[in-house]
Amino acid sequence: MTAFVGYVLPWGQMSFWGATVITNLLSAVPYIGDILVQWIWGGFSVDNATLTRFFAFHFLFPFVIAAATMVHLIFLHETGSNNPTGLNSDADKVSFHPYFSYKDLLGFAILLTALASIALFSPNLLGDPENFTPANPLVTPPHIKPEWYFLFAYAILRSIPNKLGGVLALLASILILMVVPFLHTSKQRSLTFRPVTQ
Repeated sequence: MTAFVGYVLPWGQMSFWGATVITNLLSAVPYIGDILVQWIWGGFSVDNATLTRFFAFHFLFPFVIAAATMVHLIFLHETGSNNPTGLNSDADKVSFHPYFSYKDLLGFAILLTALASIALFSPNLLGDPENFTPANPLVTPPHIKPEWYFLFAYAILRSIPNKLGGVLALLASILILMVVPFLHTSKQRSLTFRPVTQ
């Protein structure tokens, strides 16, 4: 979500048409689809109101993600992580702080340095040349294609001719990742005792 609303902010041709195509997917929702689309747009088309809303979302989402991360770390620190082998391993426990917290901070610093280096020294490295053209709702770019991180969604949507079916398949492909942990009900969650690893 953060990547999508951030992609719209340059307000070039690809940004504008990407916002138009993706927000129009909500029109596939029965009965309230058109109302949802107009609510997200802030009017009857993708315009300045849409850009303002997406900027607000893009600004607020990192704080929501940071808060969720902090809540996750607090709960993980309080209760400890799950033991996938199902065996008692209290003797093998390593405290989260300082060992893992410093390790996480080091990884975060390395990734932040790499991201800042790309953003400051070569900001147009991964940009689409078509996105340097200012947004024009009257001219559709000849070859609209999503960025690499949206290609899976594009492939799913293009493979199903029905709009509602494509949207449902896209939602199912994302939601299946949330269902997978609940499908395995064994006490032992590790592959240590499985025949494959013997």
